[in-house]
Amino acid sequence: MIHREFHRSQRGGCLRAGVLGANDGLLSTSSLIVAMVGAGAATHTVLITGLSGLLAGALSMAAGEYVSVSSQADAEKADTEKERGELAKQPDAELLELTTIYEKRGLSRQLAAEVARELTAHDPLSAHLRDELGIHELTKARPLEAAVASAASFVLGALPPVLMVALLNHSGLAAAIVLMTLVILGILGALAAKLGGASQLRGTLRVVIWGAMAMGSTYAIGTWFESLATS
Repeated sequence: MIHREFHRSQRGGCLRAGVLGANDGLLSTSSLIVAMVGAGAATHTVLITGLSGLLAGALSMAAGEYVSVSSQADAEKADTEKERGELAKQPDAELLELTTIYEKRGLSRQLAAEVARELTAHDPLSAHLRDELGIHELTKARPLEAAVASAASFVLGALPPVLMVALLNHSGLAAAIVLMTLVILGILGALAAKLGGASQLRGTLRVVIWGAMAMGSTYAIGTWFESLATS
């Protein structure tokens, strides 16, 4: 029988990127919209603001993630080439280095040397990348995938407030968007906490509180500018 284990850390990167993108899309777009509503903008202006925020935010998330992960990919590529060169120039020293790594992890000197020889005979580069540098095929940086995932999660988060502007009456729009945003933020916070093994109540409260502060601040700015324009 195959024994399978589940570890929450195995999906930590995807969870982080997905929740961060959705939270950013939802909260930033909702904050923009309630600010414009507070400023007394017409419905079409509010809608344009929401759509512009959605597009700009998604592209910004994609660009930021692509640049960040590309830097990681460049570093991994440089380390790979360096390790390939060292294996070609000084294989004995690299074998000793691998042996030492396994010995420090708890293997006897004899077993560590045997394991190092076996892995070196099979695929020395992969062994050194994985056990010396922590570079594994499953965790390698993939800039394009990261960019697309971040943009998609941002769009998914930003869509609800934009759709509410398009579908609801202007009257009471700000209150409806604030309520909807806080509910979704709470759900996302609880989900992220559950998948990460943390307190769901704490996860919910922290995003709801920060969300309320963000939207309250932008709405206040909007109403302040409206009061200046009408005074």
